[in-house]
Amino acid sequence: MSTAELKTTESTGTDTTSSYPLTARNRVKRRHDRGFYDHETVHKILDASMMCHVSYVIDGQPYCTPTFFWREGTRLYWHGSSASRMLKNQTAQQRVCLTVAFLDSLVLARCGFNHSADYRAVMAFGNAYLVTDPDEKERAGIAMVDRFFPDRTASLRETTAQEMKATSFIAMEIEEASAKIRAKGVADDDEDYELPIYAERIPVKTVIGAPEPCPRLLPGVERPASLQAYSEGRLLEDALTDAYFLQYPKG
Repeated sequence: MSTAELKTTESTGTDTTSSYPLTARNRVKRRHDRGFYDHETVHKILDASMMCHVSYVIDGQPYCTPTFFWREGTRLYWHGSSASRMLKNQTAQQRVCLTVAFLDSLVLARCGFNHSADYRAVMAFGNAYLVTDPDEKERAGIAMVDRFFPDRTASLRETTAQEMKATSFIAMEIEEASAKIRAKGVADDDEDYELPIYAERIPVKTVIGAPEPCPRLLPGVERPASLQAYSEGRLLEDALTDAYFLQYPKG
């Protein structure tokens, strides 16, 4: 995906209605020309992903935990076991940083210094809190499935009270966020293009494989049409983006 497709406006941080505020925390300091702060660019990267990494500190020790997440407006949700150290730590407005990254290509240049990669990444900052409101928790319990597989919850066995008790949900309003994107491929020094050295860009994609039905399916149980987005050969990020807009048509 090109930078032009992702970039809509390079915000100065003053238009907070469509961009996240530009602060010392989220400003891209190295290669600031690759930094984006507008909602559309940041959200587009978040919504194409299923897994994030959440960084936090416990008693001065940094931790970083991978987990599934989803976005609702400018709020992010993730979940885990109620016994999770991460979730226990984030119950009372704990400061966290949530990150998502895509590796789009490997870049082989004509010198070691210019070897690189094309990528898209987001860092989002805010105060995490434990979802305790029963209605919000119930909605989150549905969203953690339906966000990725729209309307699937309605066809499933109902979650038991014990299962819900064993699951905690964390939410975070995005206070600051930035995206950083490199999408230029090989970029050698001008004089190096005259050297007889091979260079290339190797695209990297996460592609959905052929579905493998559970061997214990009952006779006559077919794959539902709602999973058509997850068809063999499709890019995972495209399927996740499609699922997001089916679940949240207004974005």
